[in-house]
Amino acid sequence: MAAAEIGGGVLTGTVVTRDGWPVPHAVVTVVDVTGAQSGRTVVGHDGHFAVTGLGPGAYTVITAAVGHDPQARTSLVNGTGPVHLGRLVLSQVDATVLPAPGTWHVDPTHSTVAATAVHLGFAKIHGRFREFSGILTVADPLEHSSVEVIIEAASIDTDNPDRDAHLRSPDFLDVQAFPQIRYTGHRLTVLSPDTWQLDGRLTLKSVTQSVGLDINYLGTGAGPLGERRAGFHASTELDRDQFGMIWNQSLLAGVFAVGRTLRITIDVEAVHQQS
Repeated sequence: MAAAEIGGGVLTGTVVTRDGWPVPHAVVTVVDVTGAQSGRTVVGHDGHFAVTGLGPGAYTVITAAVGHDPQARTSLVNGTGPVHLGRLVLSQVDATVLPAPGTWHVDPTHSTVAATAVHLGFAKIHGRFREFSGILTVADPLEHSSVEVIIEAASIDTDNPDRDAHLRSPDFLDVQAFPQIRYTGHRLTVLSPDTWQLDGRLTLKSVTQSVGLDINYLGTGAGPLGERRAGFHASTELDRDQFGMIWNQSLLAGVFAVGRTLRITIDVEAVHQQS
């Protein structure tokens, strides 16, 4: 038998993305100085691998995974014990690192839910909801991901107390009868690595309507305490008449005081929850 088949050497390591997420099902191939394959294994769900049965000598370790650029590095094995390669980092093709599968909680301190309406046919009024919460469930494959968001309707803020009181009244949000606005996203379409569309259902007052979101994925990064964070920008338009917010005041030439279309913009920073 060849030395590589009877050797006691072991190569171990962990295959991760640039952001430190494991790359499960990556393949690690070990070849000797002649180019002959000496070992091969599939990475576990935690990114860890071990290639056993290696004799003493120099080896090239080739790591590959679908959607990632392969990596190669050399290592010496003495044949008497394991050699730890540490983290083998794979970069995704097109350099877009997707958020890791799992649960992500919206950080309301660093997120914004805003609405813009046209006033008098030409000017714009901006408002935002100050209180909301949300959970993003990132799946593998990404298309099976989902979103759950709850907005406290009374938290609307347009920097004008009288206008905010009117928006909270039955003419608009009717917060006494319907204190919460809910959105559930259930189907994601990936147009490109950072451009997605989400189909969902919005419940506002007593009405539930299908509402889609255009989403730009902004990437992931480390937070101040080492936690993983991801950024998203989403937008859509709503016809407020469809949700029973039909109040208006007609002015000269048929111009309404408040336009029927609401432009919704959402900026989210979400925190990955460790299992």
